[in-house]
Amino acid sequence: MFKSILVVIALSPFMSGCMKDKTETTAVNATFPSDIEKIITTKCSTSGCHNTISKDAAGGLSLTTWDELFMGGNGGSVVIPYRPDQSWFMYYINTDTSRGVVLTPTMPFNQAPLSDEEYYALQDWISEGAPNAQGEIAFSGDPDRKKFYVANQGCDLVSVFDSKSLLAMRYVDVGTLIQIEVPHQLKVSPDGKYWYACFVAGTVVQKFRTSDDTFVGQVEIGSGSWNTMTVSADGTKAFVVDFEDEGKVAYIDLENLALLQMYQGSGLFASPHGSCVNSAFSTLYVTAQFGNFIYKIDITNPTFPQIEQVVLVPGQQPNTNLGTIDPHELALSPDESKYFVTCNSSNEVRVMDAATDTLIAVIPVGQYPAEMAFSKINPYLFVTCMEDPCPEPLCKGSVWMINYNNFTSTKLPQSGLYEPHGIVVDDDLGLVTIANRNVNPNGPAPHHSSDCGGRNGYLKFIDLNTLQFMPYRPEVSVDPYSVAAKL
Repeated sequence: MFKSILVVIALSPFMSGCMKDKTETTAVNATFPSDIEKIITTKCSTSGCHNTISKDAAGGLSLTTWDELFMGGNGGSVVIPYRPDQSWFMYYINTDTSRGVVLTPTMPFNQAPLSDEEYYALQDWISEGAPNAQGEIAFSGDPDRKKFYVANQGCDLVSVFDSKSLLAMRYVDVGTLIQIEVPHQLKVSPDGKYWYACFVAGTVVQKFRTSDDTFVGQVEIGSGSWNTMTVSADGTKAFVVDFEDEGKVAYIDLENLALLQMYQGSGLFASPHGSCVNSAFSTLYVTAQFGNFIYKIDITNPTFPQIEQVVLVPGQQPNTNLGTIDPHELALSPDESKYFVTCNSSNEVRVMDAATDTLIAVIPVGQYPAEMAFSKINPYLFVTCMEDPCPEPLCKGSVWMINYNNFTSTKLPQSGLYEPHGIVVDDDLGLVTIANRNVNPNGPAPHHSSDCGGRNGYLKFIDLNTLQFMPYRPEVSVDPYSVAAKL
């Protein structure tokens, strides 16, 4: 079910205009199904346009072969198997707003539009998975593939990326209702077999297989602003946090998809937000978004949790005064000896001793620190700071790197960031992935509109070897907020 309203906005093109080849060549493309091959070789992969020779002048996209199509262009994937509604390819060949998003320059460039028959043949082909002549579907047949997931909370979509190529390979609809339910955070189970989504405007936690990204089921947890969740080390249990004035915490069974208990009550929680649980499954930590403290919850017996408040500022009493330091998110160090807390208002990361709950360090970072991700090979903690000023045009926000052994910090180059939020580290690939929300209209203009309206965001990547941002910037759907990886 597509939960969207078609909004048509012509934005700066993904594909630049085609230029004539210096040498005329004729490519014989035998990798597409015959009916699709006829359209592409005569209308798309032509001299001066999207072929191997001239692709650099045509958005970096070659359509000479099926394999080259699925290498994408300068902005990433242009065809998403099974999803013509999320395939830029379809946006550029469309000339009828009643059919969906229309982008300019219309393809074929400076030529007559495709016929309705040709348009619908390509749409049907993508709906069937965009197979090659042998019936193979791109990015299929590898259940152990490393991948990462991006929650596009403005459209109830999850983008699925291949970690090796950094190309979007699938889009998955999430949520249960017609209106947008805002998938706020994603989590992958520690064993890598499942991924989960919780919703700000929904009533469920949904479970999907990572092998093929199919829906497994969901657990009903009732209404709430379900912002964050944390999964036990064995992958069988989770806690989901409701970020309301008097919020609550849902304790759920992920194997049987059942709500086990709701921690709630008058005055029990005040605007709870970030969450994490230790590997022993004995302590749950939850931030109080407004004020100066976090909740430390003894879950040795999760049926009867013992809740205490840990003040992050020595000498102060717990308070819920907006603007004090405002702890947003927290994370345990890899050895679980410390926990790190991002503080939105004081623009710092506070480091606490996990054994004694005493303050170890205060680390200044950029404006509005939000999410964190650890490297386990290098002693690095990466922190996104959404509102940090940037000297470059069309740039806002930063990523800071903290050495979690000696607490020194470094502001990384701000190249190409705009409202960075979700972040994940892949040590094996030497890569840090950052979701840039780009919801502010003053940010970089998206290449295209989305089929549900709103401003598309994008991803940026840091090379762990050089600690520099890569130039590649694939665009995703509206408001990419959370990132989770199958490592």
